[in-house]
Amino acid sequence: YGTLKMIFYKMKRKLDHGSEVRSFSLGKKPCKVSEYTSTTGLVPCSATPTTFGDLRAANGQGQQRRRITSIQPPTGLQEWLKMFQSWSGPEKLLALDELIDSCEPTQVKHMMQVIEPQFQRDFISLLPKELALYVLSFLDPKDLLQAAQTCRYWRILAEDNLLWREKCREEGIDEPLHIKRRKVIKPGFIHSPWKSAYIRQHRIDTNWRRGELKSPKVLKGHDDHVITCLQFCGNRIVSGSDDNTLKVWSAVTGKCLRTLVGHTGGVWSSQMRDNIIISGSTDRTLKVWNAETGECIHTLYGHTSTVRCMHLHEKSLMVFMW
Repeated sequence: YGTLKMIFYKMKRKLDHGSEVRSFSLGKKPCKVSEYTSTTGLVPCSATPTTFGDLRAANGQGQQRRRITSIQPPTGLQEWLKMFQSWSGPEKLLALDELIDSCEPTQVKHMMQVIEPQFQRDFISLLPKELALYVLSFLDPKDLLQAAQTCRYWRILAEDNLLWREKCREEGIDEPLHIKRRKVIKPGFIHSPWKSAYIRQHRIDTNWRRGELKSPKVLKGHDDHVITCLQFCGNRIVSGSDDNTLKVWSAVTGKCLRTLVGHTGGVWSSQMRDNIIISGSTDRTLKVWNAETGECIHTLYGHTSTVRCMHLHEKSLMVFMW
């Protein structure tokens, strides 16, 4: 592996700087190899090598190496390879340096294409799961999300709940709700609540810092009078004012849908649920309104002073006033 790495960088330097870069200067006559073209076809091994692909197979090289099928191997190549195998490590490096220096750029590129895949090893998949998770724990959350797109096994590791728990604790993110409910997304993939909590908090932070701010809608209709109460229900807003009226607004468009007229004093309190609106006023009465039509359904009498507060019971239409 170390030898391949040295050869690879030697060839890269030659492509970058030309043939003037040499590791050794021995004055030997360079060994010139014939230029050839390459394909990706596979050639079955035969007893007598007839092509470069057969020659590599005969010398025990892996089947994943690039195959060259269009050129016959030069005479004496097998003997040279056997001699090369008999040399010591430094002698092999010396011979390879000389060979690289004698090659044309196209031939050097071919050698780089053959050697470079040897460095592309999935070392994470070779490690025990505990060690693989330990290595991934050094990644930032952003890099961890990108690593999950590498392959199926990396995605399984990147979904680890304990791994994301540590990332959340580093960012000060609280324990997510429903932590015990872990659902299976696909066979082999388990949803991580801690990962979801991290992504949710990240989106909130991003929206606060870089989210587009929309111009607020201003609801105008009570003129210069004081708005004394405000209620929300779905996409509707009800406002009460000391101008003796209530107004129903669309929270989406900001338009006034209707005006509720009937009180003889300022409106000080209101409640709304579904299509029912209850209002209390300084005229000592309460009124029940239909929010859709604006019609006053009932007027409730009995108080001797301003109705300042009320509560609409959740399970019935009972109104509590005090």
